[in-house]
Amino acid sequence: MIELAVNLGGLKMKNPVTTASGTFGFGPEYAPFVDLNRLGAIVVKGTTLEPRRGNPTPRIAETPAGILNCIGLQNPGVDYFIEKSLPYLRQYNTPVIVNIAGNSLDDYAEVTRRLSAAEGVSAIEVNISCPNVKQGGMIFGTRCTMASEVIRVVRQNTRMPVIAKLSPNVTDIVEIARGVAEAGADALALINTLLGMKIDVYSRKPVLGNIMGGLSGPAIRPVAVRIVWQVAQAVNLPILGMGGIMTAEDALEFILAGATAIAVGTANFVNPRATMDILDGIEKYVKDYGVKDINELVGAAWK
Repeated sequence: MIELAVNLGGLKMKNPVTTASGTFGFGPEYAPFVDLNRLGAIVVKGTTLEPRRGNPTPRIAETPAGILNCIGLQNPGVDYFIEKSLPYLRQYNTPVIVNIAGNSLDDYAEVTRRLSAAEGVSAIEVNISCPNVKQGGMIFGTRCTMASEVIRVVRQNTRMPVIAKLSPNVTDIVEIARGVAEAGADALALINTLLGMKIDVYSRKPVLGNIMGGLSGPAIRPVAVRIVWQVAQAVNLPILGMGGIMTAEDALEFILAGATAIAVGTANFVNPRATMDILDGIEKYVKDYGVKDINELVGAAWK
């Protein structure tokens, strides 16, 4: 029998495949295409204390091998999520990871408290790395002391696993990973998007309404794999790897680099069944190569 179950910092998942926040809605959007019960976990859209309208349009721009987005964490707020979205998700036998963001430490603390009191939330992913919001966002994730303080506040307000989602837009991500580990993170999510922009040469203006946005998709995969490789060898925490995963081979690359689990993001926009195809591909790979336990592959490229 082949074992696909993994443990992401105390969060038990039936397999290592989950979804990247902001690319899978709150679950119902993909239910016609994906068996939500097959996923290792569902990571829902970023959630804040109060509803957010997001950034001005345009918010999406295609680039070679990727997309730029500046959605700006548009969401209906934590209370709406708990009242309207969570009951739907509770019908599935799949852990729910809620991605949270805030403008202040108090915001993070209060969102965490409310989610901790709600039935059906399994873990919290702390977004301290969003590159396209003017308040909060990346400022927390690019300064080691601030990143640590956010994680410390979240840790103090929940008993659930805390996953720190880190920004690649830093000089030394290993230093920040160590800092959030010391502050109480149970796992790391690597990586969030790279900061980028696009200019329309005919209008001579930036394409995105927010001028800059986060670059995702296959273009950033080599950077993400490198960061997972570096951090996995320096910090003793499980890693949720992400960044341009389109196929099972891409996912396995992250696992071999040191990720315990992986998140599928931009691929969901290209192929709504991407998570299922990737899971099928991983299952085939472990069978074909006689792997008895998926955990044998975690970090196998450097062990």
